[in-house]
Amino acid sequence: MAATALAPAKRNQILRVIFISLLLDLISFTFILPLFPKLLEFYRNLEAPSESSTSILNRILLGLNAYKHSFSRPISDRYDIVLLGGALGSLFSFLQAIASPIIGRLSDKYGRRTALLWSMGGNIASVALWVAATDFRTFLASRVVGGLSEGNVQLATAMAADVSDDQQRGATMALVGACFSIAFTFGPALGAALANVNTVATNPFATAAGFSLLLIVVETTYLYLYLPETLPSAREEAATKGSAGKSVTKVPEAHSRTNSHLLLNFTHFIFILFFSGMEFSFPFMTYDLFAYTSSQSGKLLGFIGLIASILQGSVTRRLHPLRVVQIGVLACAMSFFFLGRLTTEAGLYGAATLLAVTTATVVTGLNSLSSFEAGESQAGRSLGPLLFCTLYWWAGRDIAYKVGGVGMLGVCALVFGGLKAPPGSLKPKVKA
Repeated sequence: MAATALAPAKRNQILRVIFISLLLDLISFTFILPLFPKLLEFYRNLEAPSESSTSILNRILLGLNAYKHSFSRPISDRYDIVLLGGALGSLFSFLQAIASPIIGRLSDKYGRRTALLWSMGGNIASVALWVAATDFRTFLASRVVGGLSEGNVQLATAMAADVSDDQQRGATMALVGACFSIAFTFGPALGAALANVNTVATNPFATAAGFSLLLIVVETTYLYLYLPETLPSAREEAATKGSAGKSVTKVPEAHSRTNSHLLLNFTHFIFILFFSGMEFSFPFMTYDLFAYTSSQSGKLLGFIGLIASILQGSVTRRLHPLRVVQIGVLACAMSFFFLGRLTTEAGLYGAATLLAVTTATVVTGLNSLSSFEAGESQAGRSLGPLLFCTLYWWAGRDIAYKVGGVGMLGVCALVFGGLKAPPGSLKPKVKA
């Protein structure tokens, strides 16, 4: 649906606020990514499995050990961290999937701005719990609260779409994608560096968590002070309050569907299912294969973000969304097969380059296509980390990434054989 026309200066001001807030939010969010293996290892060593302990983590690890003993093949204890990380990733996304439609309905009823500020309040509580997480139970609580309140990126994307018409939509989604790429360039490396600064003996990750909390508080204050409401119905109501009492009835714009709603959402689901699993397992794979430290993982994720940022600015914004998606899914399929076979760090960075292409293209392209015709489902992101990390834990790296590669070839078949470019996405690009 086309957005209600806004003055260019007003629209640019709103997009600037959304861009800056998203950047702060995503940098804060990516702090934890390179820390997960060491963070979970810290809690495992702190609460080592023993029959006398009744902590949540002990019960989980004892259950894993019992499950492992039911197989004839030995499974290394190092892989417990991979599976535990996948379970936490899926838990976070599952809770987000539950909360997202509720947050969406609240934003439709009370306005995007109000819903976004409530979501930010939940994020502040989540990161504050991480700062105080001297045991696994508190850290788990921080992930639960974070998952249930993580609607701010969804709402910011919706707000950007609110102030964009069909011709502007692709460029606007590319702007949102650029926020992700820039955040991945700096966030993981900064989080890893701050994790080396030990200010709280009982929580070695408190410095990174504290700086993350600072960014979230600054972002929330900035949104409260500078972000106006963008929901079209709310804007129209505000604009007509000062009129001479004339009633204006707007006729909805006709919309013709190019792609089946089912096909578009199924493609999105299958891609996210495999990609989110690989994405979440990536730091654990480098930890398992090359014994990477948090700093080395942060550097690698920063490299991916840097390449993705360059591609966002030079390639992605010049192509229509379907072509962008086609390029990205091919690169993703190749990266899966490379990750399953690599043995050197040079090969790792080669695969990371392909992942950067995927990061710069598929997410932006699918979001753009979805903004024309469908919505993004969180189901794939809820299942992906747990299923993929379980496969990694049980069958090993080679099999896990080979299965992922075959799955991504299926996504390629859907993208090249089924999807078509919506007419609105083929119009001349307009600057965001």
